[in-house]
Amino acid sequence: MSEKPLTERIESAGGLVTMDAYEGSGGYDVARRVVTSMSPEEVQSIVRDSNLRGRGGAGFPTGVKWGFVPMGDAAGDGHKYLVCNGDEMEPGAFKDRYLIEHDPHLLVEGMIIGAYAIQADRGYIFLRGEFHEGARQLSRAIADVQSKGYLGDNIFGSGVTLELAVHRSGGRYICGEETALLNALEGKRAQPRSKPPFPPASGAWGRPTIVNNVETLCNVPSIIANGAEWFHGLGLGEDAGTKLYGVSGRVNNPGLWELPMGTTIREIIEEHAGGMQEGYRLRGILPGGASTDFLVEEHLDLQMEYGTIEAAGSRMGTGTMIIMDDTICPVDMARNLQHFFAQESCGFCTPCRDGLPWLEQLLTDIEEGRGEDGDLELLDRNCELIGGVGKTFCLHAYGAIEPMASALKYFREDFETHIRDGRCPYNPRG
Repeated sequence: MSEKPLTERIESAGGLVTMDAYEGSGGYDVARRVVTSMSPEEVQSIVRDSNLRGRGGAGFPTGVKWGFVPMGDAAGDGHKYLVCNGDEMEPGAFKDRYLIEHDPHLLVEGMIIGAYAIQADRGYIFLRGEFHEGARQLSRAIADVQSKGYLGDNIFGSGVTLELAVHRSGGRYICGEETALLNALEGKRAQPRSKPPFPPASGAWGRPTIVNNVETLCNVPSIIANGAEWFHGLGLGEDAGTKLYGVSGRVNNPGLWELPMGTTIREIIEEHAGGMQEGYRLRGILPGGASTDFLVEEHLDLQMEYGTIEAAGSRMGTGTMIIMDDTICPVDMARNLQHFFAQESCGFCTPCRDGLPWLEQLLTDIEEGRGEDGDLELLDRNCELIGGVGKTFCLHAYGAIEPMASALKYFREDFETHIRDGRCPYNPRG
């Protein structure tokens, strides 16, 4: 049994896994067995027992989520949908793109199994529009699978129908919120919906819908093949399975690795990413992309798993770390992140629409030497007003505030120095 179920085929192929290579290593055997000899409830049970948690950032248990979908007569007449979120707009994240471009068949098989588990007859891969290579590889994979009779009517001769299509998104960060994604899929503005109803009851076009992340669905075939206990055994701590961890920044070997859930931050940075480049020192870590709180050197020995990172005051998010070294100005990094989040707001809520650009301007003033006494208190106050859960329609503002609030916590002296000296010490011309 593989200890790297997500990337073993990619490593073996040395790049793209073709249809022949995928089937030659047992690909689609699990989907065939599921559709022809298992009940949807059996599939849901195995995934629920495996404790597979969503790999898009929220970490919600996948099997539990599938269980919210009304089954049989309770679903009424009409389609049900499984939607894969492949938009991956989180700054610092590149794990889903890697899977899509190198092993598209793993995702397709995961979607076949997931769709059968919730009795969905329509599937969409919601793909970031700029992922041209990913779109090409997925479209080719779907065409190959259809030609084999594994998609369409009567898949695997079972009488089950599943249509699968790639939807290329116009691209907005807010599509990470699943109801905004569904609005975009329907051709509407990418704006979150009121909840309830939740998508498992009323999602795409008002029908029961599940939205899962790319990495999440890619785990499903191996879980069904090897069992829930096997999946638990891959993890090192409370969380099951493996995880695609990534590191970007001034390390010697930036990249992506499939490692056991619960691998420590130190091991990921020092062993797999090769440690900091000569002449640079680690100051801060965004552990799961741009919308997570900073961690610092004292957190290096923490396990990268959901509960542990949350207890430390941050979130594991995507598991793709952004490293801030000692040459980077924390004020300017916070400003840069606020610029991104201000641009990506859907504009529905006043705190997000107007508050984030205001915070960006205040940070710009501090960075460029125009900071004043009381500015940090203003930032603190607005972190509370804008970033609290329930203060806005969705969690976009909450995620936007996390890196800034934690920068104020861990690097406050840098902010104070900017205001006191009237300049940025990292950029004397600033």
